[in-house]
Amino acid sequence: VNQILLLLLVLTVCAILYNKVHQVPSALKNETVDLESPEETEEEIPVVICAAAGRMGAAVAAISSIYSNTEANVLFYIVGLKTTIPHIRRWIENSKLKEIRFKIVEFNPMVLKGKIRQDASRPELLQPLNFVRFYLPLLIQKHEKVIYLDDDIIVQGDIQELYDTKLAPGHAAAFSDDCDLPSTHEMVRSVGMQNTYMGFLDYRKQAIRDLGISPSTCSFNPGVIVANMTEWKHQRITKQLEKWMQRNVEENLYSSTLGGGVATSPMLIVFHGKYSTINPMWHIRHLGWSPDAHYSEHFLQEAKLLHWNGRYKPWDYPSVHTDLWENWFIPDPSGKFKLIRPDS
Repeated sequence: VNQILLLLLVLTVCAILYNKVHQVPSALKNETVDLESPEETEEEIPVVICAAAGRMGAAVAAISSIYSNTEANVLFYIVGLKTTIPHIRRWIENSKLKEIRFKIVEFNPMVLKGKIRQDASRPELLQPLNFVRFYLPLLIQKHEKVIYLDDDIIVQGDIQELYDTKLAPGHAAAFSDDCDLPSTHEMVRSVGMQNTYMGFLDYRKQAIRDLGISPSTCSFNPGVIVANMTEWKHQRITKQLEKWMQRNVEENLYSSTLGGGVATSPMLIVFHGKYSTINPMWHIRHLGWSPDAHYSEHFLQEAKLLHWNGRYKPWDYPSVHTDLWENWFIPDPSGKFKLIRPDS
């Protein structure tokens, strides 16, 4: 009996050693597969850009600049109206941008019914796509973190850096402060721009005074946003923005005759004291505020992102620093969108 038990023990030990020896290659093989396929776990960077009628070339140039300056796994969400979507899709699919990863998202302007106060001084600011940034969680479903960019921008840095912007706990978004970069202050003064809440909200109205926000508080620019979708939904940011849109319809609390028009002002109210900040070099703005205002070429070369906010767009005339924008422009294969230049 003892000999039989000893034999069984020896056989058991041999079986265990055999299994361990033959399991090693399997484990190594799995590790090798993981190491050879990093793209399977590479983080996706969602970037939202609108493609509006009459300025689709702006969206194309912005996308071109982002795609050309990064190795990151960027997924473009291109938002348009039903009537404009076929044009932008053909433009992308029939140009070198056909290599990008993108999704076309249709924005239904009916969500804005009764929420926009008509204002004739700057009607372009009332276009439905100006309010896409209010509805990010409704348009982008599966991402925790999202970048929103206005179409009149050019990205000269790696978009991964912007995506890596840290948001403080409890913050639904990060923006650029309008007082953050000393080198822009001279331009702000020279063309009479406002960079405080007084330039955006009507402090003669009781509803604005009741907010308790000092009119000298530095404003921020929502043309570049890094957003946390979980916090956005948790804090019901979209509902808050809609509330202030409706109050403006009833009480005229802000208007496009002021500095920021009708899309910036409700964001200034809702996000006051509750946002993180973006590296100043990731949002050099005001390039479209005046055809006479210029930054130094060296400064612009160092910038990570350029923004032609204002009336004077780089695809139009007059405008400034158009060469930096036109480097990334891709002509419209259909010929519908044309650059406006002095000799055209």
